[in-house]
Amino acid sequence: MPASWPRKGKTTLRQAAQAKDVFETAPSEAPATDVSAGGTAIDLVMQSLEDSKGEDIVSIDLGGKSALADYMVVVSGRSNRHVTAIADHLLRHLKEHGLGNAKVEGLQNGDWVLIDSGDVIVHIFRPEIRSFYNIEKMWTVGDAADQTIH
Repeated sequence: MPASWPRKGKTTLRQAAQAKDVFETAPSEAPATDVSAGGTAIDLVMQSLEDSKGEDIVSIDLGGKSALADYMVVVSGRSNRHVTAIADHLLRHLKEHGLGNAKVEGLQNGDWVLIDSGDVIVHIFRPEIRSFYNIEKMWTVGDAADQTIH
């Protein structure tokens, strides 16, 4: 609610008009990656990661391989701080587009953050941690055609 909204007492006409303007103001056109406007969750995730300057973004199609999700995305951040910033940005982006029920692990450490949005599982690593676990290899052995690198 607007900061000028009264906590007690009656609402003035001016306050009611201001509140109406706040609640009725909406963008005239949905963003291109809006899931409700026909975009897909993977498009939304990839756009968010690119906007956050994620490095070595790899998208793996899990269709037919796993019931966990449709896609897995692996991305690197330059530091712990960059990893957590990428994760925060992605979580905010998902919430803004109606996918706010994502499960998150590892956000406090910033070495490896896992975000499970249902259709897409995102792993955000520091480069050293990513190379140690090498989870892309586990899912892409023999299936290089299903992998998209951005």
